Amino acid sequence: MKRMIQPCGLHCIKVNHLGVRLGGQVILEDVNLHIHCGSINAIIGKNGAGKSTLARAILNDAPHTGTIEFKDREDGRMQKLNVGYVPQSIQMKEHMPVSVYDLIASYQSRFPVFLKKSRRVEREIKKALAAFEAEELIDRQVSRLSGGQLQRVLLAMAVMDEPNLLLLDEPVSGIDRSGMELFYRNMKYLVEHFDLAVILISHDLEYVRQYADKVILLDQTVLAQGSPGNVFQSKAFEEVFGRGRSGV
Repeated sequence: MKRMIQPCGLHCIKVNHLGVRLGGQVILEDVNLHIHCGSINAIIGKNGAGKSTLARAILNDAPHTGTIEFKDREDGRMQKLNVGYVPQSIQMKEHMPVSVYDLIASYQSRFPVFLKKSRRVEREIKKALAAFEAEELIDRQVSRLSGGQLQRVLLAMAVMDEPNLLLLDEPVSGIDRSGMELFYRNMKYLVEHFDLAVILISHDLEYVRQYADKVILLDQTVLAQGSPGNVFQSKAFEEVFGRGRSGV
């Protein structure tokens, strides 16, 4: 897991004129974003606004026009963008005997993990899990984890590859309030201690307003972006969510 460092604020992810068409239908059009490291960036919008499609495009999992760049503004070098991804959920059969160690080790290693348990890999996994208060889960079966426990395991797995960008697609669906609070504390911990940016797709407007550094309101294109206060008070926000929601 990456050494803790203060985010430099000089690295950025730029999405330039991104567009997605599926079956002749325009899903996204002329999306432009400028995301800095050390920041939590929340993407909000109604169902069907294209939020998950945008996530797939950033992951290069959906054909798109436009460009996605990672830029080091200290020397102008263009580098490959390394993205850590946390989905809403993973499919796991109820009695499948896969432990948290097996899941993360198989993701990290090119060799079958059942051949030999590596002490070095185990130490690295424990260290990553400890950052999310989940070290004790290393030997638990993944299928028996609660939603909040699985979320912390997926976060630990996502940051082990030292991403420039952590992309989370509705990661708190079905999580109770205490789990939500822990999740957002984890997000603050990440941006304060690691040189990365967070893009969070969310419908939890109350938590977005409280914890996000920047909000992007999406409906095929970017309708508004800026601080939570500015976006929540914008005319575009009122048109999308209706009167009375700006004060959530």
